[in-house]
Amino acid sequence: MSQKASDAKPALQSEVRPHQLGQDAFKAILSEDVDWKSFPAFPPTVRLAVVVGQPSGTGPYTIRVKVPHGVKLMPHRHREDRIYTVISGVFYIGLGDEFDANKLEAYPAGAVIILPGNTPHFHWAKSSEYVTQVTAIGPLGLEYVSGKDDPRNSNS
Repeated sequence: MSQKASDAKPALQSEVRPHQLGQDAFKAILSEDVDWKSFPAFPPTVRLAVVVGQPSGTGPYTIRVKVPHGVKLMPHRHREDRIYTVISGVFYIGLGDEFDANKLEAYPAGAVIILPGNTPHFHWAKSSEYVTQVTAIGPLGLEYVSGKDDPRNSNS
């Protein structure tokens, strides 16, 4: 048995891959260290925080999105496949090109949602503020189904 274990050791060492930029040492990020900022593609009260990586780059990234009670994110899509983890609150998400409250599904804290790239969807902080954590491989993309829903097109 020890012979097999020693044979496996060189194979495992050869499979070690280089670290992502800035990820070569143990690191912990506490909730109080998360740096929330506005994001031009979201309504003004929604906040985004980059937790790990560079969403504008081509590698893996993790972000958090905080949406205040009552705010709707109108139908949009992302180029990249995404994994959402609900950190707090209830995350309401619906699929489709038009906002339809009847299509919303509620996911509590701890839920994990897999959203394939280019899937039109919408969100609503219907019952309270929610925070989701999104993991994907960049670059981050966000395109509203209707250009009029994109806050970057607002004249106000």
